Amino acid sequence: MSVVLACDLGGTNFRVALIDAAGQTLAEAHVPSPPGSAGAGWAEIDPDEWWSTLIAAVTALAAHDGGLLAQVQAMAICGVTRTQVFLDAEGRSLRPAMTWRDARAEELLAELLPTLPADHPEAAQVNAFHPLARLAWLHRHEPQYAAQLHVVLEPKDYLNFRLTGAQATDAISSARLLASARTDEDSEVHLASVARSEPGAEAAGSSRHPSLLHAAGITANVVPQVLAPTQCVGRVMAGLPGILAKLAGVPVYACSNDTWAAVAGLGALRTGYAYNISGTTEVLGVMGSEEAQAPGLMTVQWGEALYQVGGPGQNGADTLAWLLSLLREPLSLAAHAESAQVHSNVQHLTGQTGLSFDALLAGARDTQPLLFLPYLQGERVPYWDANLRGAFVGLNRRHGATDLAWAVIEGVAFLNRVVLERGERATGSTVREIRYGGGAAANPLWCQVKADICERPVVTGQAAQPGLLGAAIVAWTGVGQYPSLSLAQAQMAKPGLRYEPSADCRDAYRQLAALYAQATEALRPISHGLAAMDGQIAR
Repeated sequence: MSVVLACDLGGTNFRVALIDAAGQTLAEAHVPSPPGSAGAGWAEIDPDEWWSTLIAAVTALAAHDGGLLAQVQAMAICGVTRTQVFLDAEGRSLRPAMTWRDARAEELLAELLPTLPADHPEAAQVNAFHPLARLAWLHRHEPQYAAQLHVVLEPKDYLNFRLTGAQATDAISSARLLASARTDEDSEVHLASVARSEPGAEAAGSSRHPSLLHAAGITANVVPQVLAPTQCVGRVMAGLPGILAKLAGVPVYACSNDTWAAVAGLGALRTGYAYNISGTTEVLGVMGSEEAQAPGLMTVQWGEALYQVGGPGQNGADTLAWLLSLLREPLSLAAHAESAQVHSNVQHLTGQTGLSFDALLAGARDTQPLLFLPYLQGERVPYWDANLRGAFVGLNRRHGATDLAWAVIEGVAFLNRVVLERGERATGSTVREIRYGGGAAANPLWCQVKADICERPVVTGQAAQPGLLGAAIVAWTGVGQYPSLSLAQAQMAKPGLRYEPSADCRDAYRQLAALYAQATEALRPISHGLAAMDGQIAR
């Protein structure tokens, strides 16, 4: 039986699976993703830890695959994004990768932004999480590494490089870096040629819009070759360590970030749909047929005449893990949250600990609503504010643990609504349904809350791991089993449960959504003031 090897490098787990052409998962395994290191405003990880984790995950898969590993026809890896791996000319990692939570470039923005051409279409997107800002930080604080920098890769691109020896990315995962290399908003720039141009060289028309990389004093050569997700990066090299040696000669496809892959795995990679991937953090986007811009949202071309308007948040199921750790219920999760790796997802909460959390929500609620602003680690979409802070708003003496729990899951959903409304206004259309995946999709209560607050049907997928299925869709399309991604998606991605929004709580949730938006703006300056005081109080 022919299968493909699909891999998903997530913030919590590294998952691998053998999936057939009908979309059936025949074997699956996962190991914990490396936690990396983090501190006040910074977060990083040695990329070689991802390589070791890939080997461990495939080894675990081989232990119970029934010999299917020998039937692998292709391989595709999706993974976390907004993370930069810095390599020298020999392909060696210069320093730890800066991960999606790293906000240390915030300190440079006031100085960097005025140096950028204001009319460049990407200039408004630059923030502390943007690759341009992080490259500027590298040049400022670690010039010895900046001088040796040859190429910047995303995590899955780094693994593809270790497998094949080829350095490449896709235009979706590296959209912000590629946009920084763009030289003219009115012309189509061949990004692959820009990426491999001579140092300091600019494409025709650059006198009108020099690239942001050039304006920041960074060579465009740091951008790798650009491939479509279904294009082959190369074949697995011979002589790789351990179980990977058995994959020698297998073609490896570029694939894309974990969100894009999960959207394909949910069957939402088409116009008229929205998607919501809910795991450690939240990602939500609206799909449209034309390019559209919305305040605070990212617009990325995800296919021919297909655009995503939305993007990643900084908070999600991790807020539930945080709350349970405070309430000490369960103690095992509290101990986990106190460790260096706080990455948890709702699968943990709905698995061994699901009854505890559901019991918490089943308690009596106070008659006065309570709002929660879920900005425990700042926020990306739609605010792009590393100094935004969370808050419970409206606490009274009668509020208890049940009220806190409801406020947390509703607060995440209210943030989803903000992104959804901005995306729909930008595209000029109302989505027919939200395709919902990730660990939280296993919790019917949270599915219903999202449907009620967003006022759109929420539909889960049959695949427990849509990111893995999306990677498999890429691999099967790449080898020619399906003539296009859309046809592969139609055959392999099947819908699961459907949750209709309830009219009973519509008016109340609309009022609370308005108050949520007001509270965010009202507390923003207070958040900044508190963030500025970090470390000032003696302990």
